[in-house]
Amino acid sequence: MIEIKNLTKTYLSNGQKVNALDDISMNIEEGEFVVIRGASGSGKTTLLLTLGAMLKKTKGSYLFDNKDVYSLNGKERNQFRANNIGFVFQMFHLLPYLTLLENVIVPTFGTKKEDAEKMLNDLGLGDRINNKPFALSAGEKQRTAVVRALINNPKIILADEPTGNLDPENAAEVMKIFSQYKENGGTVVVVTHGTEANEYADRIIFLKNGKIVEK
Repeated sequence: MIEIKNLTKTYLSNGQKVNALDDISMNIEEGEFVVIRGASGSGKTTLLLTLGAMLKKTKGSYLFDNKDVYSLNGKERNQFRANNIGFVFQMFHLLPYLTLLENVIVPTFGTKKEDAEKMLNDLGLGDRINNKPFALSAGEKQRTAVVRALINNPKIILADEPTGNLDPENAAEVMKIFSQYKENGGTVVVVTHGTEANEYADRIIFLKNGKIVEK
């Protein structure tokens, strides 16, 4: 599904080149649950954003279903993301002026309202659909963000520290949702510095200083 080879992302810092990703090669197969772990600054988020077609690489190759993602122009990459990728972030990124339901259907351009209502009901949020984010708990916000990521039935979920602001009970709930999505044929990539996702993972990859390392 995903094949990256010699992937490097270089930034300039105080006039010096810093490799946030340093010659990484790896594959992710369809239907896998992959956890990418590492300390802060290890390159986890940079890798996730690159996989999500949101951050151009400096060199190397990245293929998604044999398609060279970064050969697409900006508009084509936007469409690629909409068709294939669901994102979940630690800080939720819900729009404060929209209701819970309206936040979920943003990626559908206002369609799929009935699907969104069903998914929210299934996650125990049916009585909250008309609330705005300020009225939701952290767990409710993250479950809403997960539904938003799933609403277009993407091929892959990319999650950046999705349990970082959650208590253990809500963190486990989010991981169970990801696991169910994976059991239904989806692919999951979670980047984290913690261990909450380990028991759900088919594979754990460790990053250090922008490189894949053995634990």
